[in-house]
Amino acid sequence: MKKGKLLFIVNPKSGKAQIKPHLLEILNIFTRAGYEVTTHITQCPGDAKEVARDRGKEYDLLACSGGDGTLDEVVNGMMQGMFQIPVCYIPAGSTNDFAGSLGIPKNMERAAYLAVKGKPFACDLGKFNGNIFVYVAAFGMFTEVSYDTDQSLKNVLGHAAYILKGVQSLSTIKSYPMRFTYEDAEDGEKHVIEGKFIFGMITNSISVGGFKNITGKNVELNDGQFEVTLIRLPGSTQELNQMVTSLVERNPKDEFIYWFKTAYLEVESKEDIAWTLDGEFGGVHDKVTIADEKEAFVILTPPDKKSNLLIDKKSDK
Repeated sequence: MKKGKLLFIVNPKSGKAQIKPHLLEILNIFTRAGYEVTTHITQCPGDAKEVARDRGKEYDLLACSGGDGTLDEVVNGMMQGMFQIPVCYIPAGSTNDFAGSLGIPKNMERAAYLAVKGKPFACDLGKFNGNIFVYVAAFGMFTEVSYDTDQSLKNVLGHAAYILKGVQSLSTIKSYPMRFTYEDAEDGEKHVIEGKFIFGMITNSISVGGFKNITGKNVELNDGQFEVTLIRLPGSTQELNQMVTSLVERNPKDEFIYWFKTAYLEVESKEDIAWTLDGEFGGVHDKVTIADEKEAFVILTPPDKKSNLLIDKKSDK
C-alpha cells in the first residue's frame, strides 16, 4: 500500500560520513513501507534549507540525515516555505543533542523506521530575531569554538567547568555588558538582569554538547518555555572557583549563575556579540529578541519511551 511521497535530504559529510554504509538499507526501509522516495544529497551549506523550502511542500513526509545543524536547515526551510509536514530525523552527527532529547535511536536503520511506525510529536521551536533555531541559541566563551571549527557545539559546553578551572586570570575572560528582560514562567512577573556576562544559552533540549541534564530538570520540549542559563563574570578567583563548583552541581543559589524558564526574552548589549544557533554561526547582534513558538513543527518519535524500534524486515508495511 502506497504511503505517499517522501523527500529524503542527506548531508553526506556529517559525523565523518557515517551514513554511507547504511544508506541502501535506509532507502529499502522507506520503499518497503510504501513510500515513493526522492533522495537529495546536499552539495553545500544551506542546500538542505533551500531544497526543503522549494520542494518540501510537494511531499507527504520529509526525512533528513545529518547533524543537528542539518535538521536546523530543514526546519528553517519548511518555515520559510510556509508549510508543515512531519519530519523523520536520522541523526548522523557526533553529538545529536536534539535527537537524544526525543529518544530517537542512534542506530540509523532504527531511526529510519520512525517513518514507518513513528509517533508524531508537536515540538517547540525558537525564533531568534525572526530566524528559527531548533534547540539552542548561545553566546560567549564556550560557543566560539563551535563555529571556528568544523564541528558544531560538540563537547564545548560539557567542558565549561574544565575551561574555567584552567583560567589563570579573570582578565583573560571576555565579558559583555548586557541587559536581559523576561517574564518568568514560575511567578509570571517581569524581571530584568543586568551585568557583565561571559556565557548564556537559551535551550529547548535535555542535553547540549552531548551532556545530559545541563539545561535543567523536568525539561519538556513542547511546553512553550525555554530553559535559560546565564553566567555572570565573577569578581575574584575565589568566586570563580565557587562558580565552577556550582556549574558542575547545578546549584541554583549561586549568585553568578542564573537559571530560569521563559517564553520570551529580550537581550541588549553595548557591543555586537556573536551568537550560535544550533551550533552554527548566527551572526553578531547588539539587540536580540528570542521567542518560543509552541508546538511549531511535527517530528516523528519512538512510539513509546521503552521502544527500541526493532525492525521486522518481513512485516514492515
